[in-house]
Amino acid sequence: MINISRRNKTSIISFSVSKIDALVSDEIREEIIKEFDNSISKIIIDLKGVEYIDSSGFGCFLSIMRAAKSKYCIVKFASPEPKVMDLFKILNLNTIFQIYDDIDVCIRSFK
Repeated sequence: MINISRRNKTSIISFSVSKIDALVSDEIREEIIKEFDNSISKIIIDLKGVEYIDSSGFGCFLSIMRAAKSKYCIVKFASPEPKVMDLFKILNLNTIFQIYDDIDVCIRSFK
């Protein structure tokens, strides 16, 4: 469901699914929150290839952000597909989440 790689002391989480919805959001949330316990303070959620996120998916991301804050971690998003970015904007979540066009720019933003 999720793939985790590391670059410059940053965990990069990507997905093997094209939809983040009620069927997968709980599992995704649990897996990402586990990453906070690995002494990782910087996490990028790579949305490349994710074509759709429903309300439970966005709720999952909000839960992840709250958990990150309580563990003194920073979570940022990268590479959203155009339709997904439109959903972030429609819901005004682009004002809450830090979203970058690509992974490299996102990594550099931590410095």
